[in-house]
Amino acid sequence: MDFGFDGTKKRIRLMAAATFIPVNPSVEDCWRGIILYGQNSASYKFALAESLLQLNPQAGQLVKLEDLAPVFGKAIAAHISHSPKQGTRPGKFLQSVQSYNSDGNLDALVKATVAGGFQDVIDAFHNIGTSSVLHRFFVDERKANKGIRITDEFSKLAQGIQIANLTQEVDSRWRLVETAWNLGISANHLVVQHDHELGEIFTFDSARRRKAVTSSRGALNGYQKGRCFYCAADLRLLGEDFNTDVDHFFPHKLKQLNLHLNLDGVWNLVLACQSCNRGPRGKFDRIPSLRLLERLHTRNEFLIGSHHPLRETLMNQTGQTLDKRVDYLSKIYNKVQLNPDMAWEPENEFANLFPVLS
Repeated sequence: MDFGFDGTKKRIRLMAAATFIPVNPSVEDCWRGIILYGQNSASYKFALAESLLQLNPQAGQLVKLEDLAPVFGKAIAAHISHSPKQGTRPGKFLQSVQSYNSDGNLDALVKATVAGGFQDVIDAFHNIGTSSVLHRFFVDERKANKGIRITDEFSKLAQGIQIANLTQEVDSRWRLVETAWNLGISANHLVVQHDHELGEIFTFDSARRRKAVTSSRGALNGYQKGRCFYCAADLRLLGEDFNTDVDHFFPHKLKQLNLHLNLDGVWNLVLACQSCNRGPRGKFDRIPSLRLLERLHTRNEFLIGSHHPLRETLMNQTGQTLDKRVDYLSKIYNKVQLNPDMAWEPENEFANLFPVLS
């Protein structure tokens, strides 16, 4: 049965009006917006986010810069050890961090971090473009108290079910951005591939040597707000409660049709709970509904619109313009979904991941 190519395109295009950060955002929406959509000319924002998650200070607590500095400095030092470029331009502070990796002088690292590590990042942390997020996670009290004051919003974030995934999301974003810097290219020009067996995203350097970048789960999870792509159940990327599969939206079995599609491309990968992917009424090798195709398009546009390091890969795989990307998904769907009555839908759906603005 033919869905009608123009009709499919029109329905998918409606999802372009969706926004990652809704009008009434949760604290998780704001945190992920900062990490995924904030501008990155250096890695300091990632280091501050990672430090706050590690220290887990309480609401109202004053965190002195001298207490924040060891965690912040060591976080950058760990990344410098495998990715020397931690920004678009070198600076005195980053040179001090490199010295710490050579001599292990923690006192010198703390002194350098207090003096130069926080100059811009505390002011800019809550900014996305020219705007600030609704929920702020600390108040700048450097002038009065030489530190930052933790807000109720951070405590609410730390107590939420998503907290276990946030550190991995920060680390994945950080590794994608620093990989681009160390390859000498713009962060949004990094081209990557996915290894389904290892569950990792990788690229090649100028000598065509393979370079592992990060976990595919960590890289994709934030754009699904930590929820199953299909039913919106909470995902857990680590620990005993791990329940997250990397699923091919268009199943691997389509390779038998010789459609010449890169089904292992990032554009076709989503995170799903194990129940949706392979439970009693799971998707397995079935083709999802048109409604879920619209959701895939929106997820991909979230990645592209954030100037995420996966941006270039997605555009190369599906099209350089919105029209071409809509065409790409529409043509595939109309070619392979021959019977709409057989389209797969999750048995239950707990939330609308990608609402459309009216």
